Amino acid sequence: MAGEKALILCLGNELMKDDGVGLRAGRVLAEKGYNVLEAGTDIFLLQNHYKGEDRLIIIDAILSDSLRPGEIVHLTGGEVFEKLKGEIRSAHFMGAIEGLKLLMKLDERLAKVEIHFIGIVAKEIGLGMELSEEVEGAIPKVVELVEKLADTQTFIYSPANRG
Repeated sequence: MAGEKALILCLGNELMKDDGVGLRAGRVLAEKGYNVLEAGTDIFLLQNHYKGEDRLIIIDAILSDSLRPGEIVHLTGGEVFEKLKGEIRSAHFMGAIEGLKLLMKLDERLAKVEIHFIGIVAKEIGLGMELSEEVEGAIPKVVELVEKLADTQTFIYSPANRG
């Protein structure tokens, strides 16, 4: 199976327009045979489904006043916790990232995992199931990036990989 050493954690709410992009990208990856967990807005599902994978790849919508809708942001390691506040914000108002911090403290296996966060800048968060054109257009690029991360044995971070 593709990406067996990686767990792809997809966050979002598909009833809130662009906030559903993480779930949509995850479904494409699941169809390709990747190890995908659709957590929706409940990061704590990770606790019951994490099986000791080496790499955790999180896909979610983000909010930013300075980045364009559909733009992709790739953060790794400590950057995930440092940069998902202020200018770049989780669409879930930090709840998911704070929840992940807590889970990492409770489960020593998670504390050692290699973390990647793939954020897609949302254009519109509001009632509805459709994605904006910009966000929909980012899905193939997100899938390609996640495939590279999931299939790589040892990933070496480089700012050029930020998407």
